[in-house]
Amino acid sequence: MAYIDDPQTQRANLRFIRAAMREPMLEREDEFELARRWRGDEDEAALHKLVQSYTRLVVSTAARFRNYGLPMGDLVQEGNIGLMQAAAKFDPAREVRFSTYATWWIRSAIQDYILRNWSIVRTGTTAAQKTLFFNLRRLRARIADSPTGRLNDEGRQEIARELRVKCHEVESMENRLSASDQSLNATVAESSEDSWQDFLADTRPTPELMVRKRLDTEVRSQWLDKAISELSPREQIIIRRRRLRDEGATLEELGRELGVSKERVRQLEHRAMTKMRDVISRNIEKPSDLLVDA
Repeated sequence: MAYIDDPQTQRANLRFIRAAMREPMLEREDEFELARRWRGDEDEAALHKLVQSYTRLVVSTAARFRNYGLPMGDLVQEGNIGLMQAAAKFDPAREVRFSTYATWWIRSAIQDYILRNWSIVRTGTTAAQKTLFFNLRRLRARIADSPTGRLNDEGRQEIARELRVKCHEVESMENRLSASDQSLNATVAESSEDSWQDFLADTRPTPELMVRKRLDTEVRSQWLDKAISELSPREQIIIRRRRLRDEGATLEELGRELGVSKERVRQLEHRAMTKMRDVISRNIEKPSDLLVDA
């Protein structure tokens, strides 16, 4: 997937980049003082100065990811968000340079944006997949021994060891990176009117099958209701509680409720099931009619 900025956007991005590169870098003491003023006094001017001084860091980081086909301006914008997050969370008491701390936030924001927008299919949902996505091309270029740049089994195993992932994950990501998004509405060939979606199988049941299943279910329900109606009240309770619920009652539970032993409940249940089979058998011509279609 590739994006192309319009000329006006390109000029605006170029102006921003030039302005960012002209900003002077801060000394360590200046960083800490600005951070202290922002965190302690909520001095927005100090925050603005701290962020503005490191927009060049955003630009340089975004430039490292421009080969992923996304607009440079968008990468810079996402990097600026990461820079703002770093400034909001930076603690000068830890005695770490702000530039070092902000680099991680900037890179993380840009990488997340790339993973969300590189393809319409979500890529890199786990830490291992993210590692593969941002390192596979570099490692493949280093060790690939085929003219097409594809890896053999040995190359995949080497990358898997280096990145500490499974070999099949390397192969899956390699296939993912070598493919591009394609619309299902696109024609399969220039001379054809058929689109790719025309060849997708529809696994949903047909309207005729849905109607038939509904009618069959209604008939079976009628058979069941008639069979239950011929049971004694106690047998009906046992069948409804034991057989017609997702979590049927136990023999002990029904025994306590009906004031009989669990063995007596089992006998009554067996007798009720026999009666129901006899009633249903008199109302159908083929026993196979009782089977429910999958």
